[in-house]
Amino acid sequence: MRKLLNTLYVTTPDSYLSKDGQNVVISVRQQEVFRISVLNIESIVTFGYMGASPGLMKLCADSGVSLCFLSPSGRFISRVQGPVKGNVLLRKAQYALADDEATSLELAKICIAGKVQNYRNILRRFLRDYGGNEVVESAASEMDKAKRLILACNAKGALRGLEGSAASSYFSAFPQLIINQQDDFPFAGRNRRPPRDAVNAMLSLAYTLLTNDVTSALESVGLDPYVGFFHTLRPGRTSLALDMVEELRAYMGDRFILSLINRRQITKQDFIFQGEEGVKLTDNGRKIFLSAWQSRKRDMITHPFLEEKIPFGLIPFAQAMLMARCIRGDIDTYPVFLVK
Repeated sequence: MRKLLNTLYVTTPDSYLSKDGQNVVISVRQQEVFRISVLNIESIVTFGYMGASPGLMKLCADSGVSLCFLSPSGRFISRVQGPVKGNVLLRKAQYALADDEATSLELAKICIAGKVQNYRNILRRFLRDYGGNEVVESAASEMDKAKRLILACNAKGALRGLEGSAASSYFSAFPQLIINQQDDFPFAGRNRRPPRDAVNAMLSLAYTLLTNDVTSALESVGLDPYVGFFHTLRPGRTSLALDMVEELRAYMGDRFILSLINRRQITKQDFIFQGEEGVKLTDNGRKIFLSAWQSRKRDMITHPFLEEKIPFGLIPFAQAMLMARCIRGDIDTYPVFLVK
């Protein structure tokens, strides 16, 4: 199993990244403020527009370190990728499956059914921990129905409709899962571009970070993250990564956000409310968020299919490895990651 290394988060917007030998160097106003050996990190995520030197980009590409650029508010800008690596035969098999309507539909159904099952399990866990709640119970029942319909679905258009309906039902119950700081963290449904409340601002950032991790994981096992089965193919869209993020959203994203709020690790004061321009984390709020995110990555969990202990942060890599095995035909189907 791959070793989990650190992700370097650069949160100062006017930071510039360069290289010095095998070191990543961060400078602010032409003054060096931090450096780290590229051997000690697996990815870099930087918030801002100052950018990075071509030399640093090459160092990352040669070292297998992903370099992701986000805006100061956490919106995805771009991702630097080195030369394409991996088994060409594996990618050919992936493309063939993506072009086969029946197989592509089955894999899409598995990913979306896994997403809905994880929605259901999170709602059921809340009921076990905190007792009866009519809204949550109703949403959990809707997830059961949605999963059955998804698995019986025979067209991607209908599948997208069922996925959207299930997500709407789940997020209608999401405010019930916030048991502390309810007044400070109102939530009236999923929205983005820009997020109009603090909860959506955190969800969007978590999903962006997760998509970057899944994209890196897919590349590391030799798959093409741009050719998927559920999300339509578009230039620049990491369709397979987005497919696989679906099953991981609830466990790796939503539960993390709920934990930050309910444990009072983050508060209303950690956000900037900009009216029509939406809501974003303050510099301090972003540091709290990213510190907790990195800490969570180091927690050990037992993988439900592999039945071995792995760091939380390696879940995307484990699922990418299983997807590669499925595409090669080593296993009968793709085992989605399901929360207990």
